[in-house]
Amino acid sequence: MQTSISQSGQWLVTALEIMSGLFILLLGLLALWVMIIFVADISQTRHAIRRNYPVIGRFRYLFEKLGGFFRQYFFAMDREELPFNRAQRTWVYRAAKDLNNTVAFGSTRDIRTPGSVLFVNCPYPTLGENAAPSTPVTIGKDSRSPYAAPSFFNISGMSYGAISKPAIQALAQGAKKAGIWMNTGEGGLTPWHLQGGCDLVFQIGTAKYGVRDANGALDDHKLASIAAHEQVRMFELKLSQGAKPGKGGIVPADKVTREIAEIRGIKEGCASISPNRHPDISNDDDLLNMLAHIREVTGKPVGFKTVIGDTQWLDELFSLIRGKGRDYAPDFITLDGAEGGTGASPMPLIDAVGLPLKESLPLLVDKLNEYGLRERIKVIASGKLVNPSDITWALCVGADFIVSARGFMFTLGCIQALQCNENTCPTGIATHDKKLQRGLDPELKANRVANYVRNMTYEVGMIAHACGLSSPRGFQRHHARVVQDNGLSIPLSEIFPPVKHHV
Repeated sequence: MQTSISQSGQWLVTALEIMSGLFILLLGLLALWVMIIFVADISQTRHAIRRNYPVIGRFRYLFEKLGGFFRQYFFAMDREELPFNRAQRTWVYRAAKDLNNTVAFGSTRDIRTPGSVLFVNCPYPTLGENAAPSTPVTIGKDSRSPYAAPSFFNISGMSYGAISKPAIQALAQGAKKAGIWMNTGEGGLTPWHLQGGCDLVFQIGTAKYGVRDANGALDDHKLASIAAHEQVRMFELKLSQGAKPGKGGIVPADKVTREIAEIRGIKEGCASISPNRHPDISNDDDLLNMLAHIREVTGKPVGFKTVIGDTQWLDELFSLIRGKGRDYAPDFITLDGAEGGTGASPMPLIDAVGLPLKESLPLLVDKLNEYGLRERIKVIASGKLVNPSDITWALCVGADFIVSARGFMFTLGCIQALQCNENTCPTGIATHDKKLQRGLDPELKANRVANYVRNMTYEVGMIAHACGLSSPRGFQRHHARVVQDNGLSIPLSEIFPPVKHHV
């Protein structure tokens, strides 16, 4: 017994000696590192902070990197963050997980803030038994294959390449379960879009990925091949998007794998730079002719996506449509606001170019009414619409459909880490790092996508019933009020009076 205790004590002494030696070694290595860094910092000339404050000046970069994390999780209030605050994200997370989304004690939203939207409840809300589901709206009635779109809320364009394979799989499978469409984004049609089984909108970007010839021009044979898939219900010609109007995308050479090259129709291992506009569309006439050509080749509804800066272009475009004939009109217009997002954009474009959706959406709807094109051309609203109140506002203004990209990214687990452009997305959504992608389970996230859509539809319907409507399709501008600078609200219909057709 005594021998055992003696051996234990000897082992403990030996362990302490080893640990002491390691500690001294680590201190020595740390001191050596500090000396090397000190010499390196004081002798370099690129960074004034490091030169004037060797070693400790390096902590500035660490604190700068950690600042976003601490603001998001410790210091920012529920309604303070941008681009999406905690309250917005939390609603999406809970809706996607199908959790109770009720709150206690009162709203944290300051409803006195100018621009806040309030919906006009009626004294006798619609009873549950009198509620009606939203009816499908048909797009492209005059095309050979019209599309009766069942849902007013759908998935906006996110390209494979910008988001990962498991993200595409989860969205496509979730869209099928929810009965909504999914936009492919400009990166082309992948097998995982098709495997999901959902309705698809094929987006044609300025580089015409997936439907281009060797020179980047539109290839009618490839276009017809894409249209041959029954799941591909519509085609969207992308003119611009809210985060970067007038700017094309860049795919670095190291990201152009064999798989990406085959899907997009570009050379493997070579950087691909999208033009900042379609080279073959220089004016309104070119645009309408291109839309008519795509409709003729595919037989399916065709529209375009754009950001607008003022109404002059709309006057010119809609006047030309009336002159050429309604057959040349787009079947839909997807309107993106300046608040739209993307994986990467120059700050001047993302901050200061284009009109926000709250201004541009009523302008577009009014111009369509003015030129008698409202029934012919459907309106799809896009741009930071992720919560029920956002969708309800867009329906009140006059949108036929609403699409969201970032809202669905939240359902996949996005934490707004703002690393979409660095291939380091910690949730596996906007990265091609296989280790990071492992965290995204497509089957689980597909269920969350479907839950998000179901809860969104339910709560928009709940607002409609409070306003005395049987269905969200009944919203009009007088159902919303907007808070003014004096803290009082006025009807949205007074700010943007409905416009009638002028012959």
